[in-house]
Amino acid sequence: GSLESRRFLYLHTGRACCQMMEVLLAALILVCSSVSGGSTGGYTSLPALGGIYYYHYGGAYSGFSGADGERAQQLDQRFYLLKLPIARAAMAMGGCLLVFPCVLILVGVLRVPRHFPAWLLIECTLYIVIAAGTVPALYYFFHSLLSVYNSSVCKEREQLYQSKGYQGFWCSLHGAEIAAGLLGCMAATAYLLSAGLAVRDYRTVHEQKQKPLQ
Repeated sequence: GSLESRRFLYLHTGRACCQMMEVLLAALILVCSSVSGGSTGGYTSLPALGGIYYYHYGGAYSGFSGADGERAQQLDQRFYLLKLPIARAAMAMGGCLLVFPCVLILVGVLRVPRHFPAWLLIECTLYIVIAAGTVPALYYFFHSLLSVYNSSVCKEREQLYQSKGYQGFWCSLHGAEIAAGLLGCMAATAYLLSAGLAVRDYRTVHEQKQKPLQ
């Protein structure tokens, strides 16, 4: 019983609190990335609502007729396929960032750093590498999204919907994508903080190891 209580005392430490915050941020990044990749921004997802609407060409293109309806559907599909690799990469990154702090929490609960203090230096190095890698990852994310939004497919799609009076099909970043970027910046800050706490805990454990047993 005392061993179990000592293990779970780790969850009350500053390093564990940062790691739990990293889990939350990674989960939110994963959600925002899935929102970005799971919606074309058009009417192709409306059939999921059931038989309330009458659908032409696989979507509720009520304002379109003939070739315009087919063209709107084609542009929706092409736009979705352009964004899909970016969304998948972001979701994969979010998934990895979600697993990493979970593993470190388990390592802390098992008191591995207490028996192997050098692990804290390894943990610090990994945090710094991930924090540094977050910057080019965010650049690639936004650069790729802006390339899609500046493509001829997006521009033609935007003009086609606007010609029929539909709003909300602009070629610009939407809220979930901006939120994913902000969450990524917050996660990088949390990683640097965790790296500092890992160094502090290494010094504490090292000093305790040097003291004679009382």
